[in-house]
Amino acid sequence: MARFLVRSLISTFVTMFLVSVLLWVLLEVATGDVAVKLLGVFSTPEQRASYRAQLGLDAPSWQRYLDWLVGSDWRAESQVGFPLVTATNQITGERVWWADVDGTPTQWRLEEGELLTLQLQPDGTVATTAAEVGWSRDEAGAEFFWGVNEDGSAVKWVRGQGAEVWVLTKGGLRKEGDGPQQYIPLRKGLLRGDGGKSLQTGRAVSVTLFPRLRNSVILAAVAFAVVMPLALLLGIVAGVNEGRAIDRTISIVGLTLTATPEFVTGIFLILIFGIWLKWVPAVAIFTSPNAIFENPSLLILPVLTLTAVELGYVARMTRASMVEVMDTPYIRTAIIKGMPRGRVIFRHAVRNALLAPITIIMLHVNWLIGGLVVVEVIFGYPGLGQYIYDAAIFGDPNAIEAAAMILVIVAVGTRLVGDFAYTLLNPRIRYA
Repeated sequence: MARFLVRSLISTFVTMFLVSVLLWVLLEVATGDVAVKLLGVFSTPEQRASYRAQLGLDAPSWQRYLDWLVGSDWRAESQVGFPLVTATNQITGERVWWADVDGTPTQWRLEEGELLTLQLQPDGTVATTAAEVGWSRDEAGAEFFWGVNEDGSAVKWVRGQGAEVWVLTKGGLRKEGDGPQQYIPLRKGLLRGDGGKSLQTGRAVSVTLFPRLRNSVILAAVAFAVVMPLALLLGIVAGVNEGRAIDRTISIVGLTLTATPEFVTGIFLILIFGIWLKWVPAVAIFTSPNAIFENPSLLILPVLTLTAVELGYVARMTRASMVEVMDTPYIRTAIIKGMPRGRVIFRHAVRNALLAPITIIMLHVNWLIGGLVVVEVIFGYPGLGQYIYDAAIFGDPNAIEAAAMILVIVAVGTRLVGDFAYTLLNPRIRYA
């Protein structure tokens, strides 16, 4: 068992690495020019080049992948010459990058050719003073300075050669002078829980992703708790009563529910229960981050939609497995010898009949967690599915990669759980 666990962990890491590389390559090819999406089609080539540099998109693809995976702070520290740390912004609650200069979080700004120092005070305020650090000289004799700017990047300023920088504001693009010549957007890397900034929102991926993940986990857990026991029960009932009216009824209803797409089921439920009868909210509008706890009725229609789709499929798989087990010689022998039918079913048949459905259930956990795109979009439910959909439509590589890695973790995790479940249901299964 120990060797099996080690092999499983190794295969998990290899799988995650290969998926991350494959996704990165696909996104490099498919997303197009992000600067055009952010600045608009009427932006000039100079504006796009400036914005790509600020986002670090002018770096080679392999470098950006490594920065995304293991972080860029380690290589930025060698340029800045000071340890790089993060501190929480008291207004936004997000982490902000600083250079640790003699124990004081410090950033820099270049104004009219003069370098200014911004130091974070214990009370959260920022004091601005003239910089006391010296400029370095390169081989060509130009004076330069590496520091951390207010946008969370390690940047290189060159004295007397300030670049024109285009900044995207709510009022549109604004040109500024004294800009850096080189940027390294700072991040800790996904391996340290930092997926970088979302290009769509400009906020940290972790800040926007994990609340969505929590919402999807709640929705999937409720749906799983409703549909799986019910589907297994109906499948067992249908399998035990093969060929009878109850079996045909369960099979036909299950097949109908399985064949009906989620968006059709969801729309019908919205029309009937949300608009005509007005029993439950037609859409899942979150007025606060904890709206799902304040108003649990927001879950009813999405859960019903998921239940309708999954119920028939799992029930039919359970029925087929149950029919096959009930037809085995040892089950028939036990019944012929007079063993109570209920004891035969629940002590012997059900345990073996659940081996096949366990595989289906474990696979469908992945779907419940990551494949909720249609259901969440229909009901406006702010979960992981809608997050992936929005990120894919926009072409946000950081957000898509981080969300995809979560799905990979869920996929390999449920596979391991399924393997352990086999050993509990069938003691003959052993892992060498």
